[in-house]
Amino acid sequence: MQPALIQALRRQPTGFTPIWIMRQAGRYLPSYRKIREQYSFHEMVYTPELAAEVTLQPVNQLGVDAAILFSDILVIPEALGMRLEFVEGRGPVFARPIRRPEQVDDLPFAEAADLLQPVYEAVSIIRSELGGRVPLIGFAGAPWTLAAYMIEGQGSKEFRHARAFLYTSPVTMHRLLQGLTEAIVAYLRRQVEAGAQALQIFDSWAGYLTPEQFRAFSLPYLRRIVAALQDLDVPVILFARGAAHALVELSRTGADALSIDWQTDLQWAKEVTGGRVALQGNLDPIALYASRDVLQREVEQVLKSYGFATGHVFNLGHGILPDAPVDHVKALVDFVHEQSAKYHITEPVTA
Repeated sequence: MQPALIQALRRQPTGFTPIWIMRQAGRYLPSYRKIREQYSFHEMVYTPELAAEVTLQPVNQLGVDAAILFSDILVIPEALGMRLEFVEGRGPVFARPIRRPEQVDDLPFAEAADLLQPVYEAVSIIRSELGGRVPLIGFAGAPWTLAAYMIEGQGSKEFRHARAFLYTSPVTMHRLLQGLTEAIVAYLRRQVEAGAQALQIFDSWAGYLTPEQFRAFSLPYLRRIVAALQDLDVPVILFARGAAHALVELSRTGADALSIDWQTDLQWAKEVTGGRVALQGNLDPIALYASRDVLQREVEQVLKSYGFATGHVFNLGHGILPDAPVDHVKALVDFVHEQSAKYHITEPVTA
């Protein structure tokens, strides 16, 4: 029998709503911080045994219904030769961001996936250590989101350079996005070969694009990635944060599920996607700071918004924050399991 998460992503009947949490392997856990005191973030990502240990922590401590690989979306730009530094107070920073079209021509897209062997080793270790308890989710950043980081050089409130590149060098931008698409496909396929049982693609900065830009510079490449993974027979989740305007198009990409951000009404998302995909989400991450009574109420609201029907994976509407109270995170998992199990989910969602 398939795990509940895989069943839900495939819109098959489940006895409860499965839950995992974006960034669940991370800084809010004391056990993670203890390891982080001894190793740099880079060491943790590229040391398979450490990445596996961190990945397993929330599974062992919280009872979530999936593990998600501990890694970073920027490993692909690093594999392309872009030197990345983690600067205190600024986060990841590329030493030489892409600012000229000719820089794109020098990127070794075809070789990137081959340089990420430590990630695949971590996947293999995690799958073995899980022993079938819960499935393992692999992931990658979406082409536009990776390109935005590579051009801007770091996270930004406006992504001025990356967005300007769309206007000044659209042809080069498409070359960059196509090259990244090829690297992402190869990277995700290697994760599945190593043992990943589901995949999520993070288009974290989709909301910085106008609807027209999203349809030109993001959606076609997401569609190509999903199509290139179809033969692997693993569920694929798309998370295009801030792109609720494109939910109908996203639901027709061939993806199995869409992750919904916390600013989008889940019931509306279900209606407009018409049962073509499972939906994931979408509790406001800040709700974890509320009292347990309020948190339980918010959990119930999300569950009721979807309707306790087949095809729902509970998650936050974005990543968990570093100082989220661990006891509230555990309560969240328990609330979801307890509340959803009161309703026997028997009928699959039909398109």
